Amino acid sequence: MITWWRRRSLRARLLVIGAVGLCLGFLLGGLALIAALGLVLQRSVDAEAERTARDVAALVDAGALPLPVPVAGSDRVQVVDAGGRVRSSSIDADRLVPMLHTDELARARSGEKLFVDGGRLGLTGPVRVMAVQAGPADDPQTVLVARSMSDVLKGIGLLRTILLIVFPLLVLGLSAVAWRVIGATLRPVEALRQGAEEITGRSTRLPVPAGRDEIHRLAVTLNGMLDRLEAGRARQREFVADAAHELRSPLANMRTQLEVAQRLGPAAEWPAVGDDLLADTQRLARLVDDLLLLARSDDSSGLVHHELVEVRELLREIATRYPSVQVSSDDPLWISAEPDAVRRVVANLLDNAVRYARSVVRVEARVDGSCVVITVTDDGPGIPAEDRGRVFERFTRLDDARARDAGGAGLGLAIVRELVRRHGGSVALGDASPGLRVEVRLPGAADVGG
Repeated sequence: MITWWRRRSLRARLLVIGAVGLCLGFLLGGLALIAALGLVLQRSVDAEAERTARDVAALVDAGALPLPVPVAGSDRVQVVDAGGRVRSSSIDADRLVPMLHTDELARARSGEKLFVDGGRLGLTGPVRVMAVQAGPADDPQTVLVARSMSDVLKGIGLLRTILLIVFPLLVLGLSAVAWRVIGATLRPVEALRQGAEEITGRSTRLPVPAGRDEIHRLAVTLNGMLDRLEAGRARQREFVADAAHELRSPLANMRTQLEVAQRLGPAAEWPAVGDDLLADTQRLARLVDDLLLLARSDDSSGLVHHELVEVRELLREIATRYPSVQVSSDDPLWISAEPDAVRRVVANLLDNAVRYARSVVRVEARVDGSCVVITVTDDGPGIPAEDRGRVFERFTRLDDARARDAGGAGLGLAIVRELVRRHGGSVALGDASPGLRVEVRLPGAADVGG
């Protein structure tokens, strides 16, 4: 059953659910209607019977009760005394045998309204019997009025028959309307499905319905997701192409040097060839390390393992590799970060600054509110304002020939931005008049959770 249900279309399942809901609703409504009608009709019967009984009781109290008892309609009336003997009755009621047995008569005198078999009174179906006390205290009498319930039962039966005919027709009609309405509602979903099925490299957009409903928002969200996926694929293709291009250059150099040395044979200067190959190998190693670092940074699930880092000591440690770098930081400054990541950030910034500086590179650290700011300043040519956003993109070089000769691949600032972003910080470029100022802002130790 579950397998069959799952194989049905959403339209069919919604229709079945709606039809079952209608059937249950109509069933409960019909039962409630029949019960309410029966209660109303029964109260009407009781009211008429009580009215007749009180009229007869008034005649008994006045001592003017004729024989037979005059009644209107199909009511049957008996007046019985305390001993259960029939004193008077209507023309169609038994004049000798009370319509109620002794125990039933006692219950009726206590105010209970009874149902008895109509065959006892020569009627069909159940009969409603009620009693009203009458007569003087020394001769108490009881007026019994019986009214057949056959008309009430016929009315309820007619209503039940009508409901059994009308409700199925209503369910069928409403199901047909629901089938059309559900189909019209799901038509945009089917259009989305067909659009997704037809998506190719030429088209990566889904049709957006005109209405501003949930399906419209779903289509907009899916198109946004497709745009992000396409942008991610484009970045991946560009990244792979650029990486292949950068890897090809040192590999081509190495191959050329080996081929030349092989042709020269013993005349080749193998120590010089070895030095050149080692330089190219180191360049390849640095490039591969940079590519791996960027690939890991693209994984948003990567967690930053924080440690307390003293920024002043870290800057002085890195600055010892660069003779032209001056460190301006006297007070201890603490941040919570990955020490290797911060070293990589500072080293990349110093590499770029030293490469283009004319004389001196300055690096300093200071506190600005809740952040620790690391600033690297050089007196080189700087970067035009319109290019300062672009230099953080991967494999971007404003002077390709000079950067390649210097061993750069255009990944230094991209790595800086990714590492700083992972630590919840920011990096910005500015003028140093002359030169370039790079400012890295990292959260202080007190602002990093854990």
